[in-house]
Amino acid sequence: MESIDGAAVDALADERLDWRFKAVPAAADGMSVADVRADPLPLDAFGTPLLTLDAAALDHNIAAMAAWTRDAGVDLAPHGKTTMAPALWRRQLDAGAWGITLANLPQLRVARAFGVRRLILANALVDPAGLAWLGAQLDADPGFEFLSWVDSVRTVELMDDALRAARTDRPVHVCVELGGPHGRTGVRDDAEARTVAAAVRRAPTLRLAGTGGYEGAFAHDASAESRAAVDAYLRRVADLHRALDHETDEPVVTAGGSAYFDQVVDALGDLPGRTVLRSGAYVVHDDGFYRGISPFVRGTSGARLRSAMHGWTRVVSRPEPALALVDTGKRDVPFDDGLPVPQLVRGKGAAPVDGARITAVNDQHGYLRDASVEVGDVVRLGLSHPCTALDKWTLIPVVDDADADRPRVVDFVRTWF
Repeated sequence: MESIDGAAVDALADERLDWRFKAVPAAADGMSVADVRADPLPLDAFGTPLLTLDAAALDHNIAAMAAWTRDAGVDLAPHGKTTMAPALWRRQLDAGAWGITLANLPQLRVARAFGVRRLILANALVDPAGLAWLGAQLDADPGFEFLSWVDSVRTVELMDDALRAARTDRPVHVCVELGGPHGRTGVRDDAEARTVAAAVRRAPTLRLAGTGGYEGAFAHDASAESRAAVDAYLRRVADLHRALDHETDEPVVTAGGSAYFDQVVDALGDLPGRTVLRSGAYVVHDDGFYRGISPFVRGTSGARLRSAMHGWTRVVSRPEPALALVDTGKRDVPFDDGLPVPQLVRGKGAAPVDGARITAVNDQHGYLRDASVEVGDVVRLGLSHPCTALDKWTLIPVVDDADADRPRVVDFVRTWF
């Protein structure tokens, strides 16, 4: 049985290109994605601003993470919110991913529309209408597996009430989520966690299936202090997992973003049941935050990841000798975890932007300083934080090689945010 509806993903090749997608140039109007796959377009034919993905980097990153988790003896349910792209989810699943993780109800509906068979909701679902929909999905498809989180007795009661009202047949599997002081969601102490677990066991519509958490809420860099905080938190997750009386034969313990997954494996990899990482940003990686903090950079064995995303922007004004304005801003590229970095000028190489920087972004403009550029030049940008890059684009061109003198667009990735 397929882990995702391959026919539904294949049908995306029939998508017609036109004005609905801001990445598509007028020259491609009326073409389909399949047409571009058969006869690639030069990137020069595309306007700016633009976000692209690099085909070779995507292949490399998917294979590298699949190999690393396989060698580590853990499972991977990559966080699909990074891309919201079923075509990329399919490639991750085909490479061996155990399932897909998502963050909210609309994302779950996208996944089920594409027939994803195993889903983790790294969140609590307490919306009665959403729970009724979930119950119907579980009842209609015996092969559909689902796991979500609870962090309070109130959450358990709301879920149980809604599922009873919907008259669902299959119980919803849940993990007790452990948090920590000043963190995000999750119970704050072990006693509270045991109380929540007991409430789950009393609820006929739920099953206690594991323990979950997110270590990234307690650190944001690779300093010794931050890594120690992550380790301390993960030890608490491990202790709680051992202490809870789970109701499934193979309980899940799950944690792991794309910054500290090596520490997650060290702390949780040998626990009873199934250890599931939820790293998601690795598939795209970046030239900013994750490039500096990824375990592959910090010395963990394995091939280094490559940034698969780039911004492309055109100089539209040179009002001062040291200032150029480009046509890319907050609506086009991420800026929450580091500003874009100029990497090269198309046709001129890296020299014109050596030492240059983007110092600010408006809605539709970026401030490029100390660059040897003129109006009309196209600058490639390195970006930071894929989770706030892809959400700005509903159809993303995929180039054969972003480092080539004349990259070609060989595919498109459709997103649903």
